[in-house]
Amino acid sequence: MTRTALIAGQGGLPVALAAALRESATDFLVAELEGFASAIPDADPIRFRVERLVPFLDALADCGVARVAFAGGLRRPALDPELIDARSATLVPRLAAAFRSGDDALLREVIAIFEDWEFEVVGADALAPALVPGPGFLTGTASDADRADATRAAAIVGEIGRLDIGQGAVVAQGLCLAVETLPGTDAMLDFVAAHAARLRPDPKGARGVLFKAPKPGQDRRIDLPVLGLRTVERAVSAGLGGIAWEAGGVIVLDRAAVVAAAAAAGLFLWAREP
Repeated sequence: MTRTALIAGQGGLPVALAAALRESATDFLVAELEGFASAIPDADPIRFRVERLVPFLDALADCGVARVAFAGGLRRPALDPELIDARSATLVPRLAAAFRSGDDALLREVIAIFEDWEFEVVGADALAPALVPGPGFLTGTASDADRADATRAAAIVGEIGRLDIGQGAVVAQGLCLAVETLPGTDAMLDFVAAHAARLRPDPKGARGVLFKAPKPGQDRRIDLPVLGLRTVERAVSAGLGGIAWEAGGVIVLDRAAVVAAAAAAGLFLWAREP
């Protein structure tokens, strides 16, 4: 049986993936970057530092790991040059260049390094396909105005994604109210909520749509966009009419709770075909 290493960051996704792996009786271990503990219960993780990346890769191989999945949020760690061992030092030029790039470029380099050690890197959707909804409405319906806003938002997300800026945007009545940048989706929705009264030209018009999608050309084995209960709560606070996303390209956590909360608030949830 193939052993899987779950490189776990923060947030709900690592917890959901660990639960799915346990449910499927998959042999796996958890690894965490020092300073970024996950919330996975009973994990007993291997902890590692970027400065000693090669010994960590060797340790995974020694544990019989053949497959690796990345899940959860991380910030770029501060590196301590004094902790870099001789073998990991050979990776410094690659990592230094990647750290100066956008998130997508950095993640591509991380995947490449793991593949150099002959690990198979897989996405969350490969481990738990049920987390990634196919096309259709999970709840509610969208008006013609909502659909037009979703189309406009999808085009905007495509453009900012090509620049490796973000994976989300909010559009209401054809106007872009906000785009996702480094602070993330929550910060974007909080901005809309704080300025909602003056952002929409017609108070009686379409309330707006949050749209999320992977970046064009993104390696979907890592950093797929995630929606959860907190997203719904913030979308409601922002006064939006619905949440749409690229079908097959976004992870929905706690689906039953998310659908129930959206339905109670009159918010539609739409996995939109690209």
